[in-house]
Amino acid sequence: MKLTLVGTLLVLLALEGSDAFCSTKSAFTRTSTQCDATLEGRKTVGDLKPTNDFILVKKARVQEQTDSGILLAGSAKIVKTEGTVVSTGPGKTHPESGSVIPIPVVEGDGVVYGKYDGVEVTYNGEKHALIRDDNIMVKFDGELTLDTADVVGDKVLVHVQTGDEETDGGLVIGKSSGSAAQQTTGTVVKVGPGKISSSGNLLPMDVEVGDTVKFRDFSGTELEIGTEEYRVVEMVHILAKF
Repeated sequence: MKLTLVGTLLVLLALEGSDAFCSTKSAFTRTSTQCDATLEGRKTVGDLKPTNDFILVKKARVQEQTDSGILLAGSAKIVKTEGTVVSTGPGKTHPESGSVIPIPVVEGDGVVYGKYDGVEVTYNGEKHALIRDDNIMVKFDGELTLDTADVVGDKVLVHVQTGDEETDGGLVIGKSSGSAAQQTTGTVVKVGPGKISSSGNLLPMDVEVGDTVKFRDFSGTELEIGTEEYRVVEMVHILAKF
């Protein structure tokens, strides 16, 4: 299992220096290599550098108590799918034009990504994840709030409607049965810059902040900011606006 994981990582990562892993002192050469970091407990030469559109994220610590101070044990502990960007690859190469699509985050940005996205690695003794830029739901600076959150690419942040709401035109939108995860209407609160075309230009987004939208069933990803429920939905899954 460990050999398989290491093999996968070597495909995803480029390691600075001429050797992949540190050599030990040799009785014949009497030389040794300076080691700078560790990956899965093994010393490496230089820092890990993601390739293509991969991003190395230092994962947020597991939340071991609630906001009110109640200690959580075992499976009750909250594992956050967020963290801080450590480094990024150069970006994905467009298959037709050959142009490089830049990564939408930089070192130090906070990011939230999908629960099952990426590959978890232990780097320098701490949990990290290697994710693609497409896995990013939102990026933020400092603490995650609605004000600090921004969506990337052609994603839209939608405040889902979990109760009866009234539009500006007086139309009452009733609560659907089921949880917030099954809601398919909501109000747009953030809009990404758009998808990048083969020519390198941003494609326009067809919605704007304040629009009420209808999106496909089970599309998008749940995101809780503060006490409010949101969905991050790709533009292609938004069916209508009103």
